[in-house]
Amino acid sequence: MDPINEVNKTLDATNATVSKYTDMAITYASEYGLKIVAAILIFVIGKWVAKKVTKVTKNVMTKAKVDKTLVEFSESVVYFLLLLMVIMASLNALGINTTSFIAVLGAASLAIGLALQGTLSNIGAAVIIIIFRPFKVGDVIEAAGALGTVSDMNLFSTIISPVDNRTIIVPNSAIIGGNITNFSTKNERRVDHVFGIGYDDDLKLAKETLMDIMKADERILPEPAPFVAVSELADSSVNFVVRAWVKTEDFWGVHFDMIENVKLTFDEKGISIPYPQMDVHTDKVED
Repeated sequence: MDPINEVNKTLDATNATVSKYTDMAITYASEYGLKIVAAILIFVIGKWVAKKVTKVTKNVMTKAKVDKTLVEFSESVVYFLLLLMVIMASLNALGINTTSFIAVLGAASLAIGLALQGTLSNIGAAVIIIIFRPFKVGDVIEAAGALGTVSDMNLFSTIISPVDNRTIIVPNSAIIGGNITNFSTKNERRVDHVFGIGYDDDLKLAKETLMDIMKADERILPEPAPFVAVSELADSSVNFVVRAWVKTEDFWGVHFDMIENVKLTFDEKGISIPYPQMDVHTDKVED
């Protein structure tokens, strides 16, 4: 047996094997490599197009003066649907049967839906908010224990910004599940206060003073007319209910200024504002 011939045969077999696998690699690369590149291009370009279409849709709705809350909600939905279409197109480019994929996705969605009931309820609540519109972006509301201005709304939550510049993220389901107080739907609001005076003070003078304080404030509207009345003979004071109508934007200014003005004016006129007290009487027992 010639060793050289054996080595040559081994080399020939090795070369044939390498050539075979090289041809297979080239075949697969030419077949699937192009598909992978095409899928990547479809995804990248499609995602860019989805963002542009979403932006154009938002601009058109904004120029048409569509409600801002509806614009933000529609923007999220449009982008999600377009991105889903891009993903399906990318899978098609890879040669994946999207029909079976959709069936699998449907079954998986059912399982995920059961696991994410709370999240899906937030989406449902967002749809209800959009349809019935109890508030919109920019309104001042009180809902789910949060009080402030609605700065944003998405599929899952509503962003509320209180006056102290915090950010409160409230799940939409929590908002729909409770009372919603919207302070921005009306142009006018009523300022309500209760002030007490001592039993020894002049009742008529106090009533006239409270009315004069309201009439002197130009922010208080003449109609409906300001109102002052004795509301209660309490344990330590005679209480007045004071009501005044103002523009919504003037509410807090009038609310705080009235408290200060009443205290200063009562001090000037010698009208007391009593604090809770108790009189204790003792009887002397003779031995």
